[in-house]
Amino acid sequence: MFDRKILNERFIISTTEIAQDAGLAILQIYNSDFDYKLKKDFSPITEADNIAHKIITERLKILTPKIPIISEENSEVPYEIRSRWEKYWLVDPLDGTKEFIKKNGDFTVNVALIHNNTPIFGVIHIPVTNETYWGSKINGSFYSNSNNDIKQIRVSKKKNKRIRLVASRSHPSKMLNKLLEKIVDYEILKVGSSIKFCHIASGQAECYPRFGPTSEWDTAAGEAIVSFAGGDVITSAGDSINYNAKEDYLNPNFIVSNGKIISERILSLSKTIK
Repeated sequence: MFDRKILNERFIISTTEIAQDAGLAILQIYNSDFDYKLKKDFSPITEADNIAHKIITERLKILTPKIPIISEENSEVPYEIRSRWEKYWLVDPLDGTKEFIKKNGDFTVNVALIHNNTPIFGVIHIPVTNETYWGSKINGSFYSNSNNDIKQIRVSKKKNKRIRLVASRSHPSKMLNKLLEKIVDYEILKVGSSIKFCHIASGQAECYPRFGPTSEWDTAAGEAIVSFAGGDVITSAGDSINYNAKEDYLNPNFIVSNGKIISERILSLSKTIK
């Protein structure tokens, strides 16, 4: 059973501070000369990934010692063990490492709490702009700017007019290009990392269709923030993303939107693509 008490104000403040402190450590490396290596899957990793991972995991263990943690930089927990977890943290210490290396600012810190295969709380921090987004099942979704001014956020109400889409800056998609031909009337902004979820949650865009590989730590925090801001996240099969439900962490293709009308419209169009 879900314990509502865990998502109290102290818990939320503590978690956002953890993400922000990881962001400060990331910025120190970002503003220096740094190198990177390639992991087994040929994705890049930097010292910033490892330092942020260390800060987040150590602090979460203090905050919630009984809740296990999966991080992109430490994800090799056997499925037979983690499949028994009711709750766990899902972390991407540095989402958008390619953007970090390119120094375009489009990278984030993602921290999510999963309960029964569904995100119930998520934090996304953008180190370069010092902006933080978070969303919880109890209180909804919020945004904090660099002056620590906080406001509640909601998705756009736009349904049928010219829609605003967000898409990956570094991962082009032939299927997305074909979809755009069918939508016809749209605006598109290309950004990196989980910032795309933030645009949907805060009403700056209506849809983020993703037709390419992502992992669960890329989407969990963003899904929480979008969902609790009134938005919708569905897979290309029309289902919810089911976290920690299989051996690997790969997501299916998905659509993030401001609601089911846009989701179903984009899903219907995507099924006509050959």
